[in-house]
Amino acid sequence: MTRPEVARDLDLLRRALDRPGEATSDFDLNPDLPLPAGHALRPAGVLAAFTPGPAGLELILTRRSAALRHHPGQIAFPGGKQDPGDATVIDAALREAEEEVGLPRGAARILGTLPPHRTVTGFHVTPVVGWVPAPFAELAEPDEVDEIFRVPFAFVTDPANFRVEARSWNGTRRHYYVAPRGPWYIWGATARMLRGLAERVASCR
Repeated sequence: MTRPEVARDLDLLRRALDRPGEATSDFDLNPDLPLPAGHALRPAGVLAAFTPGPAGLELILTRRSAALRHHPGQIAFPGGKQDPGDATVIDAALREAEEEVGLPRGAARILGTLPPHRTVTGFHVTPVVGWVPAPFAELAEPDEVDEIFRVPFAFVTDPANFRVEARSWNGTRRHYYVAPRGPWYIWGATARMLRGLAERVASCR
């Protein structure tokens, strides 16, 4: 039986996914940033997996390995680019989640997707929203993931928890969303996609 707090959050999440939304981009806050040229956007899928917690739903996130060449130490959803063997970006998100955090393929019930997000690195990312009702044996892929952790649904769906910061990047001033939570600094594309979800959830409250 689903606890009332979890049922409440699931209802909000389902209603939010039914709301219309617009695609997002790393360029939203940086209209003067030049668009990458010379190659097509590469499709990718990430899994926003929600699971029961003591006070409601919780979102599974990872801290990328500090040894990675790209985005070391950053907070991210499990996921990655769509490989030739992936029929869809949903399949890519589920495959990567299994590889990165040990989530069995059939453990997540897909609730829907959020509008795609374009990254400055040339990816067309589809956030896939899943519901993981049962516990599973979390196993971080050591070459890619330093930590698996969870953040309350109430935190990641509250627009007030997001703010804009900036730093120098390739000689320009780049602005981006952040949502710091304890020791975890959620920022960039992950924060932008979550803020889009937060806006939709807020419209359902």
